[in-house]
Amino acid sequence: MFEQTMTRLHELMIVLYAISILFYFIDFLNKNRKANLFAFWLLAIVWVLQTIFLFLYMMNTGRFPVLTIFEGLYFYAWVLITLSLIINRLLRVDFTVFFTNVLGFIIMAIHTFAPVQVESQAMAEQMVSELLLIHITMAILSYGAFSLSFVFSLLYLLQFKLLKEKKWGQRLWRISDLSKLEKISYISNSIGVAMLLLSLILGLQWAYIKLPEFLWYDPKIVGSFILLILYSSYLYLRIKKNVFGKSLAFLNVAAFLIILINFFLASRLSSFHFWYS
Repeated sequence: MFEQTMTRLHELMIVLYAISILFYFIDFLNKNRKANLFAFWLLAIVWVLQTIFLFLYMMNTGRFPVLTIFEGLYFYAWVLITLSLIINRLLRVDFTVFFTNVLGFIIMAIHTFAPVQVESQAMAEQMVSELLLIHITMAILSYGAFSLSFVFSLLYLLQFKLLKEKKWGQRLWRISDLSKLEKISYISNSIGVAMLLLSLILGLQWAYIKLPEFLWYDPKIVGSFILLILYSSYLYLRIKKNVFGKSLAFLNVAAFLIILINFFLASRLSSFHFWYS
C-alpha cells in the first residue's frame, strides 16, 4: 500500500511538472508574467514534494541518496529544480529556466517510470503501462491544440479572402477579426509544441524500457520529430522573423496535413504504434 501511494505521488509530481513546463513555455514565448508565476508555484510544489521524499528516503536508509544510479537521478532532478527556482526568482533568465526544466523533467521521468527501482514486478509493469498512458494522452492533447490552431488558420484565410474581395455580408461579421484569429492560432500552437515535446520524451522512454529492439527510424517517431520541427519553425518565424498573415496561416495548414499523415499513415507503418490506428 505504501509503495503504491508513493508511486501515485511521484506520478502526480510528473503531471504537475509537465503543466509547469507548459506555462514556462508560454512565458518563454510571450513574456507572460502570470504564466511565469503560475509555473513557478507549481514547480515549487513539486520541489517541496521532492524534498520531503528525499528526507524520508535518507531517514529510511541512513545515508545520502547517491550510491545507485536511480538515487543519483532523483537527487540530480532535485538539484535541477532547485537551480531553476533560484534562477527564476533572482536572475529572470527565461531561456535558461525553460530548458533547465525540460532537462529536469527528462531526468525525473526516467527515475519515476524506470521499473528497475520498483521491488514489485506487478507495480513495475503498471508504472510502465501508466507511462504509456500519459504519453498517449499528451500526444492527443497536442494534436487537439494543433487541430484548433488549424481551424483558426482556415478561418483566417476565409476572412482574408472575404475582405480582399470586399464581400461585406453577415458571414464576414460572424468570423472574428484577423488579428484575433491569428493570435488564438499562435497560442494553440504554442501549447501543442510544449505538449508534443513532453509526449515525445515520455514515449521514447517507454520504447526504451519496453521494446527489445527500439528503432529510432520508426515512421511514427520520425513523423513526430518532423511535426515538432515544423511547428517549432512556425513559432520561430512568428517570434524571431516577425512573419505574420497569410503565409503563416498556409504554413499552419500544411503542418496539419503532416499531422494527418503521421496519425493515420505512419501509425500503420509503425512497428509498435498500432494502437493509434
